[in-house]
Amino acid sequence: MTRPRLVATDLDGTLLRKDGVISERTRRALQLAGDEGAEVVLITARPPRFVDVLTAAYGLSGTAVCSNGALVYDMGRRTVLTTRTLSAGSARRTADALAEAVPGIGFAVETGHKVMCAPGYGLRLPEDADAEFAVPSVEDLWTADIPIVKLLAWSARHDADTLLAAAEHAAGPVAQFTHSGGTGLLEVSAAGVTKAGTLSALCADRGIDASEVIAFGDMPNDLSILHWAGTGYAVANAHADVLSAVARHTASNEEDGVAAVLERLFEH
Repeated sequence: MTRPRLVATDLDGTLLRKDGVISERTRRALQLAGDEGAEVVLITARPPRFVDVLTAAYGLSGTAVCSNGALVYDMGRRTVLTTRTLSAGSARRTADALAEAVPGIGFAVETGHKVMCAPGYGLRLPEDADAEFAVPSVEDLWTADIPIVKLLAWSARHDADTLLAAAEHAAGPVAQFTHSGGTGLLEVSAAGVTKAGTLSALCADRGIDASEVIAFGDMPNDLSILHWAGTGYAVANAHADVLSAVARHTASNEEDGVAAVLERLFEH
């Protein structure tokens, strides 16, 4: 392929190694792509506060698409540029349908700055320890005056693929459902919000065609960008559904799969 004008890459399981580190080889490859004129955009399910940690550790700058496309974030200025939130009504209807379909499921709301956790939501991430706040009941998630960037649904008894199938059957077109590999974790956005939709709008603003974009990912929430981009790569450790749906594969995140492709494209 010709050299892309934009490199779009997922973080966890794709660019980052298992320990959350961006390897030296991968850092050099990202810098090489930038030096050769390509824009590098991070596209992640993670909120801006997680991206800020990477920015501080590795001196990253530019644009990140966060929360599965709900937020566009300027990493250098630490500023949210655009937001597409889930309405409280849609979140409530989704939660009611899921609670009936999956007994014992728990809910939390990601606001972009913090996580509001209702009773029954048992997923606790070490990196979110300072951002998690408990609310007395599920109803408080809908009545509190907070932006719902993502509704999070968690089950100790069901895997994420099972929750995704249940949500699509029970809640239909009310919202957008996906997951990024978290154990028993379903991620719910406003209807129509996807990584690809937000990336497409961002590229349109820059005059960049899909054919000029290369994308990397590993989980079902990455499929939209891997299909939309002119060139999409699944890393070797990707979810089975991603590996079967995407023709191009590269090495795993532990083996610097993103770097391997970028080196071939941008080294003279």
